[in-house]
Amino acid sequence: MSQTGLYTEVLIVDDDRSIREAMGELLADEGYNVSQAANGQEAIEYLRERPTRPCLILLDLNMPVMTGWEFRRIQKQDPQLAAIPVVVFSADRSVSHGATALEAVAYLEKPLDIDRLLDTVSNLCHHRTQ
Repeated sequence: MSQTGLYTEVLIVDDDRSIREAMGELLADEGYNVSQAANGQEAIEYLRERPTRPCLILLDLNMPVMTGWEFRRIQKQDPQLAAIPVVVFSADRSVSHGATALEAVAYLEKPLDIDRLLDTVSNLCHHRTQ
């Protein structure tokens, strides 16, 4: 399932360092380039500074500084960032309905199912790099 040879960056946005690092290692092992941000503000700044865009953003919603909700509102308003698909993940089961309102392409529940995470990332990133 390796994406070697394709520029497939995934941006992980979560305030929990251990979750970011575990997801990052897992995706890196699959051949993805992984970037991380601890909150929505860091993610927006990172995206605006980069000349290339990730194929996907994995976004937690409940974070300090700037929540995933706020991040998504700003992202959708920015023509340079709006087209990047977002997969929302959260431990809050009630968020699944909110993920639809955010126009997220998918919702993953914490704790994350590794196979579902890898399938979701593969489907979205592979599709965008064709």
